Amino acid sequence: MNIIENDKKYIAATYGRFPVVFEKAKGSTVYDVDGKSYIDMGAGIATTAFGHCDEEYVNAVTAQLNCYAHASNLYYTAPQVQLAELLCEKTGMKKVFFANSGAEANEGMIKAARKYSFDKYGTGRNKIVTLINSFHGRTVTTLSATGQDVFHNYFFPFTEGFVFAPANDIEATKALMTDDVCAVMVELVQGEGGVLPLDKEYVNEIYKLCAEKDILFCIDEVQTGNGRCGALYAYMRFGIQPDIVSTAKGLGGGLPIGAILLGEKVENTYGPSSHGSTFGGNPVCAAGAYSIISRIDEKLLSDVEKKSQYMISRLKECKNTESVSGMGLLIGVKTTKDAKQLCLDCINDGVLPLTAKDKLRLTPALNISFAELEKAMDIICANIDK
Repeated sequence: MNIIENDKKYIAATYGRFPVVFEKAKGSTVYDVDGKSYIDMGAGIATTAFGHCDEEYVNAVTAQLNCYAHASNLYYTAPQVQLAELLCEKTGMKKVFFANSGAEANEGMIKAARKYSFDKYGTGRNKIVTLINSFHGRTVTTLSATGQDVFHNYFFPFTEGFVFAPANDIEATKALMTDDVCAVMVELVQGEGGVLPLDKEYVNEIYKLCAEKDILFCIDEVQTGNGRCGALYAYMRFGIQPDIVSTAKGLGGGLPIGAILLGEKVENTYGPSSHGSTFGGNPVCAAGAYSIISRIDEKLLSDVEKKSQYMISRLKECKNTESVSGMGLLIGVKTTKDAKQLCLDCINDGVLPLTAKDKLRLTPALNISFAELEKAMDIICANIDK
């Protein structure tokens, strides 16, 4: 079978795929159908948190598959409850709703914010402030929340009720926080927007104003969460306690699961039939996610920071580097070279990175070995400086 030709023949052409066909993988090493090996510096876009075929993860998922693969949310399932309890214990949040993806988690966060405001204040208080250059998903509503004009095409009419502030501009953001606003929704590192962290002063100032005006502070941790940024969730590095957090990607370790974490203000906002999902919190996905979250401890997070500092240091030393940004193991590097071509050059030399706008984006598994990381960085830096 010619996988690439058949992909083009039978699968909708929505992805700009790189010319690699995976056959197997272990840890942070991936093998293609020709037997060539690659060091995975993308981790399925910050998703395979403990790499490929991690033994504890595989055992947890297999054990649940051998019990039952699915039960509708009309019944109670232990893996879902255990995961929700663990997430609440580790975050201080009060309730969890499970979805299947980051976009769905963000949809649910938007719904919870608007319902909270409607229940308390009635109609006319439903606007949400998001940031220019943000990315929140590809459903019609999450595209509407995304602060990039390039995504606001084709699918008209878009969902109303979103206004966009420049990131890190305190006064401009404050000006948009009018009496008809129910929430501010941000990524603490704008991942798809170019791996750009928000300033701590900006975050804390907007967070404080939200509390004063009873505007919900909502954080999209789809890409930044689950250990990716050197804390269980990136907001923990800012010294704040948000009202709602969305997450996905690394939560499932490779299986599709998203979560909406609800704080004290909104813990009872959802009621029967106000939201739902057939597959959300699927027991197999929940068992895998429990395996991931239960192992994100201080030692792992300390190693994430050490690896982050090493990568940033190496990238800054490259003669063709223009800038390095990010947090933890979510790193972007802008060079004098075209990002996509640089990515292809690295792939050709046995490393799998990502791109984010005009940058090379690096999101390896949290537990990638230092030996693999060093080898990957040698290849990446050599290609930056070619």
